[in-house]
Amino acid sequence: MTEPTSSEIKNRFTLRTFILLLIPIILLVGVISLFLQTGGGLNLESPAPLETLTIERYQLERGLIKLNVQNTGPTTLTVASVIISDAVMPFEVSPSAEIARLGKAVIKVDYAWTTGEAYNVRVFTSNAIPFDLAIPVAFVTPQPEAKTFWSFTLIGLYVGVIPIFLGIFWLPALRTLGKKWMTFLMAITTGLLIYLGLDTLNEALEQAANLPATYQGIGLIGIGAVATYLLLEMIDNPDSTNRSEAALRLSIAWRIALGIGIHNLGEGLAIGAAYNVGEIALGTFLVVGFIIQNITEGLGIIAPIVRDRPTFGQLALLGLVGGAPAIFGAWIGGYTPSPFLSVLFLAIGTGAIFQVAVEIWKMIQRDNKREPMPAPIFSGVLTGMLLLWVTGIFIK
Repeated sequence: MTEPTSSEIKNRFTLRTFILLLIPIILLVGVISLFLQTGGGLNLESPAPLETLTIERYQLERGLIKLNVQNTGPTTLTVASVIISDAVMPFEVSPSAEIARLGKAVIKVDYAWTTGEAYNVRVFTSNAIPFDLAIPVAFVTPQPEAKTFWSFTLIGLYVGVIPIFLGIFWLPALRTLGKKWMTFLMAITTGLLIYLGLDTLNEALEQAANLPATYQGIGLIGIGAVATYLLLEMIDNPDSTNRSEAALRLSIAWRIALGIGIHNLGEGLAIGAAYNVGEIALGTFLVVGFIIQNITEGLGIIAPIVRDRPTFGQLALLGLVGGAPAIFGAWIGGYTPSPFLSVLFLAIGTGAIFQVAVEIWKMIQRDNKREPMPAPIFSGVLTGMLLLWVTGIFIK
C-alpha cells in the first residue's frame, strides 16, 4: 500500500478545516446579534410601518370575488378592510387575517359584480396602508372542467404543435439543397435562436417586473438561465464525446426542440393568463400571432438533421418536444397564472436557447474553417432574425 503524498494530505477535508471554516460564521452571527440589540448606536425608528401585500391573482365567481394574496414585506401584517368601487365590503380571510412574512391567504368578498364591468379593489392593512387591484373586465374565472380543459388543449395545439409540425414538413424540400444552401440554412437557425433567446429574455424581464421585490426577479432570471446553460453543457458536450457526426447533429436537434419547447411553454402561459382574466380579444390575437411565428421554429428544429435520415418517430417526438409545452403553459396560465413560474420557465428557456445557438455556431465554424465569415453565414443569421422580427409584428 502506497503512502499518501504530502499534497494529498494537505487536500484532505479534516475536522480542523471544518472548525476553521466555521469560526468566521460564528463571529458573523455574533456581530449581527450585537447590531440587532444595540441598533448600531443610531436608535432610529421607522416613521411608518414597512408592509407589502402582493395580490397575486383574483378569481371571480357569481357574487364572489377571491383575492390570492401574499405578505412580501419584512413583518407580519393584518388585513383590516376591503373596499370595492368606493364601497366598504364585508370579507373573510383564510386561514387568518394576520399574515406572517411570506405567508399566503385568500380574501373572500361577497359582491354582486356584473359581467363586463371594471372594478377597483383596495385592501387596507391594520396600519391603514392601501394596496390596489384593478379588474379591467369582470369575467367568471375558468375552472378546471372538461370543457375549458379541452379548450386550452386546443389552444396549445394551435400555438405550438401544429405550426412546428408544419415547419418540419419542409424537410423533404430542404434535402435537395447543396452545401452552401445548407450553411445558409444552419445560419438561419442560428439567427432564429438568437432572436428567440433575446425575445424570451425580454419576456422574462417583463414578467419579473410583476414579481414582488422579495423574489428578486433579475436574480431569478440569472439563476435559471445560467444554470440551464451550464447544465446542458455538462450533460451533453459534443466536443467531449466519441459519437458520430450524425449523432451529434441529432443531439443538437433535440436541444433545439427542448429550448423552443420551454419558450413555447412561456407563450402558453401568456395566452392562458389572458383568457383567465377575460381578455379574449388579446388571447385570440396572441394565438394567431404565435401560429404565424412558430412555423419558423419547426424549420430551426430540423435544420441540423437535413443531411441525415431521421425516422418518423424521431421527427414526431421532436415536434412534440418543441410544441406540446404550449399546451401545459395554457393549462397553467388559464387555471393558476403565476408570475414566479412564468419568470422561471422563461429564464430556463433563455439559457437553453442560447446554449443551442452556441453549439450550432460551433458546428458552422467546423464546416467552414477556411472562411471566417462567408456570405451565406452573414446573410443567414440576419435572415433568421428578420423572419422572427417580421412575424413578431403580428404579436406585439
